[in-house]
Amino acid sequence: MRLFVGNLPRSYEEEKVREIFAEHGEVSKVAVPRDRYTNAPRGFAFVDMPNDEEAKAAISAINGTEHEGRELKIEEARPPRERGGFSRGGGGNRW
Repeated sequence: MRLFVGNLPRSYEEEKVREIFAEHGEVSKVAVPRDRYTNAPRGFAFVDMPNDEEAKAAISAINGTEHEGRELKIEEARPPRERGGFSRGGGGNRW
């Protein structure tokens, strides 16, 4: 199960996030997205846990806990939405 971790302290790197979740089960992957300009963590992460029961237990245990003054928001990640492409044709303004 893939989990979304929101409101993460910006000082937290992949290793720290893994440490928090590993207390509740096996963690197969952690991704902490970074700002493309500053390369600083963006304040959220994705955690993959192969065992759904362990993932649900982690959600129950970690959601709402405080880390460096921030209350973590944990939920099952939604699938990525399709991005609309840039359209060059049709529509509105006709000269």
